[in-house]
Amino acid sequence: MPPRHLLLLIIVNLVWGLNLIAGKIGVDHIPPIMLAGLRFALLMIVLAPFLRWQKGQMPLLIVVCITMGALHFALIWGGLASADNVAGMAVAIQLAVPFATILSIVLLGESVAWRRWIGMLLAFAGVVVIAFDPAIIGQPLGLLLVTAGAFVGALGVIGMKRLHGIGVMAMQAWLALISTPILLAASWLTEHDQLDAVRAAPPIVWGALLFSSLGASLFGHGSMYYLIQRYDVSLLAPFNLLATIFAVIAAVVFLGEPLTLRIVAGGSITLLGVYIIAKRQAVRPPGAPVSLAAAAPTVAADIGTLSGDSRPRQG
Repeated sequence: MPPRHLLLLIIVNLVWGLNLIAGKIGVDHIPPIMLAGLRFALLMIVLAPFLRWQKGQMPLLIVVCITMGALHFALIWGGLASADNVAGMAVAIQLAVPFATILSIVLLGESVAWRRWIGMLLAFAGVVVIAFDPAIIGQPLGLLLVTAGAFVGALGVIGMKRLHGIGVMAMQAWLALISTPILLAASWLTEHDQLDAVRAAPPIVWGALLFSSLGASLFGHGSMYYLIQRYDVSLLAPFNLLATIFAVIAAVVFLGEPLTLRIVAGGSITLLGVYIIAKRQAVRPPGAPVSLAAAAPTVAADIGTLSGDSRPRQG
C-alpha cells in the first residue's frame, strides 16, 4: 500500500473516532433524536442527486435504512446523552461486530470456526469489564442504549448482505431520506423543548453536526469505498480498530475524561476480540457485495454501507 493510501486510511479512522466526540458535543445541547434527525436532514439535502429507485429491493432497503439509520442513531446518540464517559461507549459500540457474526449464524446459516467464537467471547468479556468501571456503573442506561444500538446496527448489516448494486452515496442518500422523517417525528413525540435547544445551540454544535454528516459519512465512507476497490478487505479491516483508539484518546484530551485501568483493560480485551473476528471474516470471493460494516469493524462509529461489484485491484 503506497504511503498516500495508508495516510488516507488513518485519516478516515481518525474522522470516525472523532465522530463520537462530535456526537457527544451535540447531544449535550440538543436532544439526541432531534440531533440525529438534523444530521440526516443535512445529509439528505447534499445527497439527493444520488437517489435512484432500487427495483425489487425497496422493501428490504427501507428496513435496512430504518435499522442502520433511524434506530441505530437514536440509540447510540441517546446512549451518549445518558453517559458521561464516551471512551467506554466507544468500546461498547464495537459489539456490532460480534453481534453481526452471531446474527449471520442464526439468520444466514453461516458457519464459524473456533477462533471467531473466541473473538466473540473476548469482545463481550471486555465490555463486561468496562461495565463495572466506577465511571460507568452508576450510569448503566448509556451502556445499555449503546449496546442496543450496536445490535440494531448489526441487524441492518445482515439485511445489507442481501442488497446488490447500490453504491455508497446512493445508500447514504436512502439512509438519510428514510431516517429523517422518522427521527423528526419521534423527536416531536418523545422529546421536549427541542426547538428552543436548536435555536440556542452554539456554533460548536453546528460544527459538530457538519463534521458528523459531511466528514464521517461523505468523506469517511467515500474514502473507504475508494480503498476497498483497491485492496482486499482483510488488509483494511484491522486498521479500522484505530477509530476506537482515536475516540478514546480524543475523549481524554478534549472532554477531560479519566482513562481508568478498567477501561484500558476492558477496551484492550474487546478490541482483541474484534480483531480476531474481523481478521477471520474479512476475506470475500471476487465480485461479492461489500458491506462496510463487514469490511470495517467501525460499523457504529458512523454506520454506513457499501455494496456492489467491488473487486480489489491494485493502484
